[in-house]
Amino acid sequence: MAFSQPLPSHGSVQELAKALTLTVPHQYVQEHLEPTFVPNGSSTLPSIPVIDMNDLIMGGSNMHLQLKYLRSVCHEWGIFQLVNHGVDKSLVEKMKNELVEFFNAPIEKKLKYKLKGGEYEGYGQTILHAQGQKIDWADRFYMITNPRHRRKSNLLPEFPPLLRDTLEKYLLELQKLGMTLFGLIGQAVDIDKGEMLEIFEDGMQSVRMTYYPPCPQPELVVGLTPHSDAAGITILLQVNNVEGLQVKKDGIWIPVNFLSDAFVVNVGDILEILSNGVYNSIEHRAVVNSIKERMSLAMFFNPKLEADVGPSKSLIRNTGKPPLYKTLVMEQYLKEFFSRKLNGKTFLEKMKIKNGEGHET
Repeated sequence: MAFSQPLPSHGSVQELAKALTLTVPHQYVQEHLEPTFVPNGSSTLPSIPVIDMNDLIMGGSNMHLQLKYLRSVCHEWGIFQLVNHGVDKSLVEKMKNELVEFFNAPIEKKLKYKLKGGEYEGYGQTILHAQGQKIDWADRFYMITNPRHRRKSNLLPEFPPLLRDTLEKYLLELQKLGMTLFGLIGQAVDIDKGEMLEIFEDGMQSVRMTYYPPCPQPELVVGLTPHSDAAGITILLQVNNVEGLQVKKDGIWIPVNFLSDAFVVNVGDILEILSNGVYNSIEHRAVVNSIKERMSLAMFFNPKLEADVGPSKSLIRNTGKPPLYKTLVMEQYLKEFFSRKLNGKTFLEKMKIKNGEGHET
């Protein structure tokens, strides 16, 4: 999950990219970028697993096997493509079209929602936590959408009517999908259904709309800094047919080839903590190219702000295993996460109970 800083004088990376002919400004040039996996004659490109929602919700006598597969995927990969997810195709297409319209609008219209100093909701670029920190090659619009009283009045309520109405309908559909997934994911690892409901129902939810402009020197920049999400799960919609998402598996960066009509669902840090390390949050990044822009819409699902973020109490009780992670109240967890720059899975490491710490929270 990445957020933004107040916009520099050129307005946005999208506007900057229009004016560039060759050289990328130094503040965007990344050092020591790890290469993308390239298959050769003796190796093939791995692909992330695919899960059919119909198989999960209508498993019947095979339900145990389907849940076992879901558990294995969330443990081994921490990411999957979800097909037959049940969200209306026409709504998804409308959402894509409205997002394209938003990013293609004149910069003056988007600057109505620009970030203000010290905030992370709105339209902008990478938040800078240190002098000399590099900026991602992307423009983003991030906002909290649930609980509704946490919404900022100058953001979603002020959207153009078509975009606002479409996004509201999309959010409702994904809320249903997200809660269904949480129930199944919890069941697969022996977390009581009531506990998953208590933690995530009407929890904190947010969206990030991202625009990755083409870049004249794509090998020098990164669209999204490598990181794992702070969320429970993230549901990602690829808006146009331009790839760029990559995941780190067994130490190598693998491109994600999006399936038509699929969502990409990834495990976040909170789900790794909640499952006491059974599930693994996936480290991912976005790369860009020199010809085409890429757009995406990510929805993040988190616990209630007053909920505890720590190993599941019912899981600990049901398995008898000691907790591997500390527990923080969700609001404090978010403050600590967002006070640091994105950097792999370093925050998750800070949540681990170290030798000699005991199991105090």
